[in-house]
Amino acid sequence: MKPFFTELPLSAQTAYAQLLEASLGAEHLRSVADLSGSFNAKTVKGRRYWYFQFTEPSGKLRQIYVGPDTAEVHRLMERKGDPGASAALVPLARASLALGCAAVLPRHYRVLRRLADYGFFQAGGLLIGTHAFLAYGNMLGVRWGSSERTQDIDFAHAGKAVSLLLPGTIEAKAGDAITSLGMGFLPVSGLAGKTGGAWLIPNEPEFRLDFLTPRHRGADKPFAHPQLGVTLQPLPFMEYSLQAVEQAVLPSAEGAVLVNLPDPARYALHKVLIAGERGGAFRVKARKDLAQAAHLLAVLWLWRRESLTDALDDLLSRGRGWQSRFRRGAHALRQGWPELEAASMVVERSAPRR
Repeated sequence: MKPFFTELPLSAQTAYAQLLEASLGAEHLRSVADLSGSFNAKTVKGRRYWYFQFTEPSGKLRQIYVGPDTAEVHRLMERKGDPGASAALVPLARASLALGCAAVLPRHYRVLRRLADYGFFQAGGLLIGTHAFLAYGNMLGVRWGSSERTQDIDFAHAGKAVSLLLPGTIEAKAGDAITSLGMGFLPVSGLAGKTGGAWLIPNEPEFRLDFLTPRHRGADKPFAHPQLGVTLQPLPFMEYSLQAVEQAVLPSAEGAVLVNLPDPARYALHKVLIAGERGGAFRVKARKDLAQAAHLLAVLWLWRRESLTDALDDLLSRGRGWQSRFRRGAHALRQGWPELEAASMVVERSAPRR
């Protein structure tokens, strides 16, 4: 049986770390280099995050999200005003690919890059789905045993359902960003002719952009986000995976783009939960969700076990509906990948208490 992952050589992991640091500088320092202000920390749900705070000429106090409390972010803050980070991204990205890191496809990179340039990720947007799974491999220092690719790109935003640490006041006209690409993307109309949370190219329907958000008070009605300039499609249980955010960089031969991702443990466990919710015509999708979860859990079980168990405890504390769906997904995970130690752990911990 093909292994879940192989560890990237140290040279590739080092190249990725250098690319991440340079991307942090290129994305954030260009925003604050010429501003008079200071870095400030906030603690949200036990995790520490950094912002750059400044005062606009109008007297309005503003904050720019910088990142979580990591060594890379601390080095970034120490280099405020350094203009040289952007020029290094292309050679660093190509070096990381040559050494074994996974690449994002060129036209997918252009979409991500344009959304980043328009401030989508600084405004609280996250990358999810298969592209997030690809990014986790580089971030965790592994090459996935599965080479699955997809043409759709999935994004998420807290919308109005949950309050995250990321600022909700920054305007990022994602719809304008997508249109400016000139690729032919059009928003998909839903019921009553109203725009839903997806964009696609009419003659390439598999190349699709989906914008998702947690369900708010049980409502499934798409939400037109005023700051983002796109419509978000609500999905159940998504708030769980959006409550802890990490940063990663996706390399391409054309450059690199810094994105926000859900915490990998929450992403994996959310996949198990959703697989327990799906059925019938959605079995193929459920199998794909479980495959990604299995690969991630195999890594997290070895290197981030405490984070994994903490995330699982949080999920199981959310009530019987969550527990029953997760239990079904966990049993399907163990049935499909019986050799996965983490699968036995999640089944045992999710078993009903007597």
